[in-house]
Amino acid sequence: MNVPQTSTKRYRRVRLLAQGGMATVELAHDTELDRPVALKRLAQDLAVNDEFKQRFLREARLAARLSHPNIVAVYNVGEEEGRPFIVMEHVESETLSDLLRRRQRLEPAEAVTLALQVCAGLETAHDAGLVHRDIKPQNLLLTATGTLKIADFGIARSLDGTRLTEAGTVLGTAAYIAPEQAAGETVTAAADVYALGAVLYELLTGRPPYVAESLTELFLKQRHGSITPVRELARDVPAALEDTVMRALARDPRYRPESAAALAGELRGAPTAVTRIDRRPVRKNRRRWRLAGALALGAVLVLALVLAVSLRDGSTHPVPASAPPTAAGPPARQARAFATWLRDHAAGG
Repeated sequence: MNVPQTSTKRYRRVRLLAQGGMATVELAHDTELDRPVALKRLAQDLAVNDEFKQRFLREARLAARLSHPNIVAVYNVGEEEGRPFIVMEHVESETLSDLLRRRQRLEPAEAVTLALQVCAGLETAHDAGLVHRDIKPQNLLLTATGTLKIADFGIARSLDGTRLTEAGTVLGTAAYIAPEQAAGETVTAAADVYALGAVLYELLTGRPPYVAESLTELFLKQRHGSITPVRELARDVPAALEDTVMRALARDPRYRPESAAALAGELRGAPTAVTRIDRRPVRKNRRRWRLAGALALGAVLVLALVLAVSLRDGSTHPVPASAPPTAAGPPARQARAFATWLRDHAAGG
Protein backbone atom coordinates (compact mmCIF):
# COMPACT_ATOMS: atom_id res chain seq x y z
CA MET A 1 0.00 0.00 0.00
CA ASN A 2 1.18 3.53 -0.69
CA VAL A 3 1.91 6.10 2.00
CA PRO A 4 -1.43 7.56 3.22
CA GLN A 5 -2.36 10.68 1.29
CA THR A 6 -3.90 13.94 2.40
CA SER A 7 -5.58 14.70 -0.93
CA THR A 8 -7.72 13.02 -3.56
CA LYS A 9 -6.55 15.33 -6.37
CA ARG A 10 -4.92 12.50 -8.33
CA TYR A 11 -8.35 10.82 -8.59
CA ARG A 12 -10.71 12.42 -11.08
CA ARG A 13 -14.34 11.82 -10.18
CA VAL A 14 -16.44 10.08 -12.85
CA ARG A 15 -19.77 9.40 -11.17
CA LEU A 16 -21.41 8.43 -7.89
CA LEU A 17 -21.70 4.67 -7.41
CA ALA A 18 -23.38 4.40 -4.02
CA GLN A 19 -24.34 6.50 -1.03
CA GLY A 20 -25.19 5.17 2.40
CA GLY A 21 -25.29 6.15 6.04
CA MET A 22 -21.61 5.37 6.57
CA ALA A 23 -19.97 6.48 3.36
CA THR A 24 -20.23 7.48 -0.27
CA VAL A 25 -18.54 5.55 -3.06
CA GLU A 26 -17.54 7.18 -6.34
CA LEU A 27 -16.10 5.84 -9.54
CA ALA A 28 -12.90 7.76 -10.19
CA HIS A 29 -9.91 7.68 -12.52
CA ASP A 30 -6.42 7.41 -11.08
CA THR A 31 -4.58 9.95 -13.23
CA GLU A 32 -1.13 8.74 -12.13
CA LEU A 33 -1.64 5.02 -12.82
CA ASP A 34 -4.29 5.52 -15.52
CA ARG A 35 -6.84 3.09 -14.12
CA PRO A 36 -10.38 3.21 -12.75
CA VAL A 37 -10.76 3.05 -8.98
CA ALA A 38 -13.53 3.20 -6.41
CA LEU A 39 -13.14 6.10 -3.99
CA LYS A 40 -14.91 5.62 -0.66
CA ARG A 41 -15.31 8.61 1.67
CA LEU A 42 -16.52 8.40 5.25
CA ALA A 43 -19.78 10.26 5.81
CA GLN A 44 -19.28 13.82 7.03
CA ASP A 45 -21.31 13.37 10.22
CA LEU A 46 -19.23 10.32 11.19
CA ALA A 47 -15.93 11.98 10.35
CA VAL A 48 -16.36 14.42 13.27
CA ASN A 49 -16.14 11.44 15.66
CA ASP A 50 -12.42 10.94 16.16
CA GLU A 51 -12.82 7.39 17.50
CA PHE A 52 -14.91 6.33 14.53
CA LYS A 53 -12.56 8.04 12.10
CA GLN A 54 -9.52 6.29 13.57
CA ARG A 55 -11.31 2.94 13.43
CA PHE A 56 -12.21 3.53 9.79
CA LEU A 57 -8.59 4.29 8.86
CA ARG A 58 -7.10 1.51 11.02
CA GLU A 59 -9.28 -1.18 9.54
CA ALA A 60 -8.81 0.12 6.01
CA ARG A 61 -5.07 -0.28 6.51
CA LEU A 62 -5.63 -3.82 7.78
CA ALA A 63 -7.77 -4.58 4.73
CA ALA A 64 -5.04 -3.17 2.48
CA ARG A 65 -2.76 -5.99 3.64
CA LEU A 66 -5.08 -8.56 2.11
CA SER A 67 -4.24 -9.84 -1.33
CA HIS A 68 -6.60 -12.43 -2.75
CA PRO A 69 -8.55 -12.78 -6.02
CA ASN A 70 -11.81 -13.07 -4.06
CA ILE A 71 -11.30 -9.84 -2.10
CA VAL A 72 -11.65 -6.32 -3.49
CA ALA A 73 -8.16 -4.81 -3.21
CA VAL A 74 -7.53 -1.65 -1.18
CA TYR A 75 -4.93 0.53 -2.92
CA ASN A 76 -4.63 3.55 -0.69
CA VAL A 77 -5.91 5.23 2.46
CA GLY A 78 -5.91 8.92 3.29
CA GLU A 79 -7.67 11.89 4.77
CA GLU A 80 -8.79 15.09 3.12
CA GLU A 81 -10.19 18.07 5.04
CA GLY A 82 -10.73 15.85 8.05
CA ARG A 83 -12.69 13.28 6.05
CA PRO A 84 -11.05 9.83 5.63
CA PHE A 85 -11.10 8.09 2.26
CA ILE A 86 -10.17 4.67 0.87
CA VAL A 87 -9.09 3.99 -2.71
CA MET A 88 -10.16 0.54 -3.84
CA GLU A 89 -10.15 -1.71 -6.87
CA HIS A 90 -13.09 -0.93 -9.13
CA VAL A 91 -14.91 -4.12 -10.08
CA GLU A 92 -17.24 -4.24 -13.08
CA SER A 93 -19.86 -6.51 -11.61
CA GLU A 94 -23.30 -7.03 -10.19
CA THR A 95 -23.99 -7.84 -6.56
CA LEU A 96 -25.50 -11.14 -5.48
CA SER A 97 -28.45 -9.04 -4.36
CA ASP A 98 -28.95 -7.94 -7.97
CA LEU A 99 -28.54 -11.53 -9.14
CA LEU A 100 -31.20 -12.76 -6.72
CA ARG A 101 -33.62 -10.08 -7.88
CA ARG A 102 -33.24 -11.40 -11.43
CA ARG A 103 -33.17 -15.12 -10.71
CA GLN A 104 -35.13 -15.50 -7.43
CA ARG A 105 -32.90 -18.41 -6.42
CA LEU A 106 -29.97 -20.40 -7.81
CA GLU A 107 -29.34 -24.04 -8.62
CA PRO A 108 -27.44 -25.85 -5.82
CA ALA A 109 -24.26 -26.30 -7.89
CA GLU A 110 -24.13 -22.60 -8.77
CA ALA A 111 -24.80 -21.49 -5.20
CA VAL A 112 -22.04 -23.74 -3.85
CA THR A 113 -19.57 -22.49 -6.47
CA LEU A 114 -20.16 -18.91 -5.31
CA ALA A 115 -20.03 -19.82 -1.61
CA LEU A 116 -16.68 -21.58 -2.07
CA GLN A 117 -15.21 -18.36 -3.45
CA VAL A 118 -16.46 -16.44 -0.42
CA CYS A 119 -14.90 -19.09 1.83
CA ALA A 120 -11.56 -18.64 0.08
CA GLY A 121 -11.59 -14.88 0.59
CA LEU A 122 -12.72 -15.14 4.22
CA GLU A 123 -10.05 -17.72 5.02
CA THR A 124 -7.37 -15.24 3.89
CA ALA A 125 -8.92 -12.42 5.94
CA HIS A 126 -9.31 -14.55 9.07
CA ASP A 127 -5.74 -15.80 8.82
CA ALA A 128 -4.69 -12.14 8.78
CA GLY A 129 -6.73 -11.48 11.92
CA LEU A 130 -9.61 -9.64 10.27
CA VAL A 131 -13.33 -10.40 10.53
CA HIS A 132 -15.59 -8.86 7.89
CA ARG A 133 -18.73 -8.66 10.06
CA ASP A 134 -20.98 -7.57 7.19
CA ILE A 135 -21.14 -10.48 4.74
CA LYS A 136 -24.37 -10.04 2.78
CA PRO A 137 -25.47 -10.27 -0.88
CA GLN A 138 -24.91 -6.52 -1.37
CA ASN A 139 -21.22 -6.88 -0.43
CA LEU A 140 -20.53 -9.84 -2.72
CA LEU A 141 -19.65 -8.77 -6.25
CA LEU A 142 -19.90 -11.15 -9.21
CA THR A 143 -17.95 -10.34 -12.36
CA ALA A 144 -18.93 -11.29 -15.91
CA THR A 145 -16.30 -14.07 -15.83
CA GLY A 146 -17.84 -15.66 -12.73
CA THR A 147 -15.29 -14.44 -10.18
CA LEU A 148 -16.79 -13.40 -6.87
CA LYS A 149 -15.16 -10.66 -4.77
CA ILE A 150 -15.86 -9.65 -1.18
CA ALA A 151 -16.25 -5.90 -0.84
CA ASP A 152 -16.21 -3.50 2.10
CA PHE A 153 -14.09 -4.53 5.03
CA GLY A 154 -14.87 -1.05 6.38
CA ILE A 155 -16.60 -2.28 9.55
CA ALA A 156 -14.38 -5.27 10.17
CA ARG A 157 -13.14 -6.02 13.67
CA SER A 158 -9.58 -7.01 14.41
CA LEU A 159 -9.13 -10.39 16.05
CA ASP A 160 -6.24 -9.08 18.16
CA GLY A 161 -8.63 -8.29 20.97
CA THR A 162 -8.86 -4.54 20.38
CA ARG A 163 -12.41 -3.37 21.01
CA LEU A 164 -13.36 -1.42 17.89
CA THR A 165 -17.00 -0.80 18.71
CA GLU A 166 -18.73 0.62 21.73
CA ALA A 167 -20.38 -1.87 24.06
CA GLY A 168 -23.70 -3.03 22.69
CA THR A 169 -23.15 -1.46 19.27
CA VAL A 170 -24.10 -3.75 16.41
CA LEU A 171 -23.01 -3.09 12.84
CA GLY A 172 -24.08 -4.96 9.74
CA THR A 173 -27.32 -5.94 8.08
CA ALA A 174 -29.84 -7.57 10.38
CA ALA A 175 -30.91 -10.43 8.12
CA TYR A 176 -27.40 -11.90 7.98
CA ILE A 177 -25.68 -11.13 11.28
CA ALA A 178 -25.00 -13.89 13.79
CA PRO A 179 -26.95 -14.12 17.09
CA GLU A 180 -23.90 -13.14 19.14
CA GLN A 181 -23.38 -10.10 16.90
CA ALA A 182 -27.04 -9.09 17.20
CA ALA A 183 -26.67 -9.29 20.99
CA GLY A 184 -23.61 -7.02 20.92
CA GLU A 185 -21.36 -9.80 22.21
CA THR A 186 -17.81 -10.68 21.18
CA VAL A 187 -17.60 -11.24 17.45
CA THR A 188 -15.17 -13.75 15.97
CA ALA A 189 -14.65 -15.42 12.60
CA ALA A 190 -17.63 -17.66 13.46
CA ALA A 191 -19.89 -14.66 12.75
CA ASP A 192 -18.68 -14.57 9.15
CA VAL A 193 -19.36 -18.32 8.85
CA TYR A 194 -22.92 -17.69 10.06
CA ALA A 195 -23.40 -14.77 7.66
CA LEU A 196 -22.20 -16.85 4.72
CA GLY A 197 -24.58 -19.61 5.80
CA ALA A 198 -27.40 -17.04 5.70
CA VAL A 199 -26.35 -15.90 2.22
CA LEU A 200 -26.16 -19.49 0.98
CA TYR A 201 -29.59 -20.21 2.48
CA GLU A 202 -31.01 -17.30 0.49
CA LEU A 203 -29.25 -18.34 -2.72
CA LEU A 204 -30.84 -21.79 -2.42
CA THR A 205 -34.34 -20.83 -1.23
CA GLY A 206 -34.85 -17.27 -2.45
CA ARG A 207 -35.33 -15.86 1.07
CA PRO A 208 -33.13 -15.15 4.11
CA PRO A 209 -33.36 -17.47 7.13
CA TYR A 210 -34.97 -14.75 9.26
CA VAL A 211 -36.98 -11.73 8.19
CA ALA A 212 -36.97 -8.94 10.79
CA GLU A 213 -37.69 -5.21 10.77
CA SER A 214 -35.38 -4.40 13.69
CA LEU A 215 -32.48 -5.81 15.67
CA THR A 216 -34.84 -6.43 18.59
CA GLU A 217 -37.16 -8.52 16.43
CA LEU A 218 -34.22 -10.37 14.92
CA PHE A 219 -32.76 -11.07 18.36
CA LEU A 220 -36.05 -12.56 19.56
CA LYS A 221 -36.43 -14.72 16.44
CA GLN A 222 -32.85 -15.95 16.67
CA ARG A 223 -33.21 -16.80 20.36
CA HIS A 224 -36.70 -18.30 20.35
CA GLY A 225 -37.70 -18.97 16.74
CA SER A 226 -36.63 -21.59 14.25
CA ILE A 227 -35.37 -21.59 10.68
CA THR A 228 -37.47 -23.34 8.03
CA PRO A 229 -35.36 -26.25 6.72
CA VAL A 230 -33.89 -25.58 3.28
CA ARG A 231 -35.55 -28.55 1.59
CA GLU A 232 -39.03 -27.44 2.68
CA LEU A 233 -38.53 -24.42 0.43
CA ALA A 234 -36.34 -25.98 -2.28
CA ARG A 235 -36.81 -29.70 -2.86
CA ASP A 236 -33.96 -29.92 -5.35
CA VAL A 237 -31.37 -29.23 -2.65
CA PRO A 238 -29.64 -32.46 -1.53
CA ALA A 239 -30.00 -33.40 2.13
CA ALA A 240 -26.23 -33.25 2.80
CA LEU A 241 -26.06 -29.69 1.48
CA GLU A 242 -29.04 -28.71 3.63
CA ASP A 243 -27.27 -30.15 6.69
CA THR A 244 -24.17 -28.05 6.02
CA VAL A 245 -26.16 -24.83 5.60
CA MET A 246 -28.20 -25.44 8.73
CA ARG A 247 -25.04 -26.16 10.75
CA ALA A 248 -23.54 -22.87 9.59
CA LEU A 249 -26.69 -21.18 10.95
CA ALA A 250 -26.42 -22.74 14.41
CA ARG A 251 -27.24 -20.34 17.25
CA ASP A 252 -24.20 -21.45 19.21
CA PRO A 253 -20.93 -20.68 17.37
CA ARG A 254 -19.43 -23.91 18.74
CA TYR A 255 -21.78 -25.97 16.57
CA ARG A 256 -20.91 -24.21 13.32
CA PRO A 257 -18.08 -25.32 11.03
CA GLU A 258 -14.98 -24.18 12.90
CA SER A 259 -13.68 -21.98 10.10
CA ALA A 260 -14.31 -20.77 6.57
CA ALA A 261 -11.94 -23.49 5.38
CA ALA A 262 -13.93 -26.15 7.27
CA LEU A 263 -17.16 -24.87 5.76
CA ALA A 264 -15.57 -25.05 2.30
CA GLY A 265 -14.56 -28.65 2.96
CA GLU A 266 -18.13 -29.59 3.86
CA LEU A 267 -19.50 -27.82 0.80
CA ARG A 268 -17.07 -29.66 -1.48
CA GLY A 269 -18.09 -32.98 0.06
CA ALA A 270 -21.83 -32.38 -0.29
CA PRO A 271 -23.58 -33.36 -3.54
CA THR A 272 -25.00 -30.42 -5.45
CA ALA A 273 -27.74 -32.28 -7.35
CA VAL A 274 -30.51 -34.60 -6.26
CA THR A 275 -29.43 -38.12 -7.15
CA ARG A 276 -31.37 -40.20 -9.68
CA ILE A 277 -32.65 -42.49 -6.98
CA ASP A 278 -35.16 -39.81 -6.01
CA ARG A 279 -36.81 -40.19 -9.42
CA ARG A 280 -36.64 -43.97 -9.79
CA PRO A 281 -39.97 -44.68 -8.03
CA VAL A 282 -41.74 -42.63 -10.68
CA ARG A 283 -40.10 -44.55 -13.52
CA LYS A 284 -40.72 -47.86 -11.73
CA ASN A 285 -44.42 -47.05 -11.35
CA ARG A 286 -44.64 -46.25 -15.02
CA ARG A 287 -43.10 -49.59 -15.93
CA ARG A 288 -45.56 -51.38 -13.62
CA TRP A 289 -48.54 -49.66 -15.24
CA ARG A 290 -47.26 -50.58 -18.71
CA LEU A 291 -46.85 -54.22 -17.62
CA ALA A 292 -50.33 -54.32 -16.10
CA GLY A 293 -51.82 -52.86 -19.25
CA ALA A 294 -50.09 -55.53 -21.35
CA LEU A 295 -51.48 -58.27 -19.08
CA ALA A 296 -54.98 -56.87 -19.41
CA LEU A 297 -54.67 -56.79 -23.21
CA GLY A 298 -53.34 -60.35 -23.15
CA ALA A 299 -56.32 -61.50 -21.12
CA VAL A 300 -58.71 -60.02 -23.69
CA LEU A 301 -56.88 -61.76 -26.54
CA VAL A 302 -57.00 -65.13 -24.72
CA LEU A 303 -60.72 -64.67 -24.14
CA ALA A 304 -61.30 -63.92 -27.82
CA LEU A 305 -59.31 -67.02 -28.82
CA VAL A 306 -61.26 -69.29 -26.46
CA LEU A 307 -64.57 -68.00 -27.76
CA ALA A 308 -63.46 -68.39 -31.39
CA VAL A 309 -62.33 -72.00 -30.85
CA SER A 310 -65.54 -72.83 -29.00
CA LEU A 311 -67.74 -71.53 -31.81
CA ARG A 312 -65.70 -73.18 -34.58
CA ASP A 313 -65.57 -76.65 -32.96
CA GLY A 314 -69.17 -76.65 -31.84
CA SER A 315 -68.10 -77.09 -28.27
CA THR A 316 -70.76 -78.33 -25.86
CA HIS A 317 -69.68 -75.69 -23.40
CA PRO A 318 -72.08 -72.78 -23.54
CA VAL A 319 -70.78 -69.43 -24.53
CA PRO A 320 -70.55 -67.41 -21.36
CA ALA A 321 -73.71 -65.48 -20.88
CA SER A 322 -72.13 -62.70 -18.88
CA ALA A 323 -70.08 -60.02 -20.55
CA PRO A 324 -66.44 -59.53 -19.67
CA PRO A 325 -66.01 -57.31 -16.67
CA THR A 326 -65.46 -53.60 -17.12
CA ALA A 327 -63.69 -52.94 -13.87
CA ALA A 328 -62.75 -49.36 -13.28
CA GLY A 329 -59.44 -48.30 -11.86
CA PRO A 330 -55.79 -48.85 -12.74
CA PRO A 331 -54.72 -51.49 -15.30
CA ALA A 332 -53.55 -53.89 -12.61
CA ARG A 333 -57.07 -54.07 -11.13
CA GLN A 334 -58.59 -54.58 -14.57
CA ALA A 335 -56.11 -57.40 -15.32
CA ARG A 336 -57.05 -59.22 -12.12
CA ALA A 337 -60.76 -58.86 -12.93
CA PHE A 338 -60.24 -60.36 -16.43
CA ALA A 339 -58.25 -63.25 -15.00
CA THR A 340 -60.99 -64.07 -12.48
CA TRP A 341 -63.67 -63.87 -15.19
CA LEU A 342 -61.71 -66.22 -17.47
CA ARG A 343 -61.27 -68.78 -14.71
CA ASP A 344 -64.99 -68.76 -13.87
CA HIS A 345 -66.48 -68.60 -17.38
CA ALA A 346 -64.15 -69.37 -20.26
CA ALA A 347 -63.62 -73.00 -19.20
CA GLY A 348 -67.34 -73.52 -18.66
CA GLY A 349 -67.12 -73.06 -14.87
